[in-house]
Amino acid sequence: MIDSYLTLKEPVSTRITRKKSRFIGLLYPAISEKEIEEILGRVRRNYHDASHVCYAYRLMGESDPIVYTEDAGEPAGSAGGPIMQQVEAAKLYNVLAVVVRYFGGKKLGLGGLIRAYADVTKEALGEATIVEVKRHVKIEIRFPPELGSAVMGLIHRHTANVEKVTYDEVGHVRILLPPSLLPRFTTELKEASGARASWEEVQ
Repeated sequence: MIDSYLTLKEPVSTRITRKKSRFIGLLYPAISEKEIEEILGRVRRNYHDASHVCYAYRLMGESDPIVYTEDAGEPAGSAGGPIMQQVEAAKLYNVLAVVVRYFGGKKLGLGGLIRAYADVTKEALGEATIVEVKRHVKIEIRFPPELGSAVMGLIHRHTANVEKVTYDEVGHVRILLPPSLLPRFTTELKEASGARASWEEVQ
């Protein structure tokens, strides 16, 4: 489980020219495939006269990254793949990288296309502001009031962020915990409470 990841702070664009073909590199932060489709729709409308709109995206999944590449009519592997390689080299997640091409009349060849799509993406990444996003799991713990000291002591040992604590007939505490610590924390919670405390993940 990844506790933090790198992503874009804001959209960025750049452009290069190869043998009169223009390549426009566009980078966008995005957190879902639905958002990516919305961004792609805008890009296609804005560059409706382009020869090709190729792209790649890499999203943070529940366990594994969600990745996709699109050559959009260019020779297989000449566009989407090189774009993705640059995104992966930068170790970014939740990113959509688009390259818009306007054909200049001269063919670049397979190697030339691969270099052009990689280079414009790399240039855009070089101009981007990269930020670190910390991930947390939010859980709610229920426990008998007499176990309050044991439960709260465990929470503080794991340096979890406490959002809310209430006591009535049953104690409730809501915490934020890095994903990698969740298995260990819940095991120790069971031991510390003699299995009398329960927990569930909440939104």
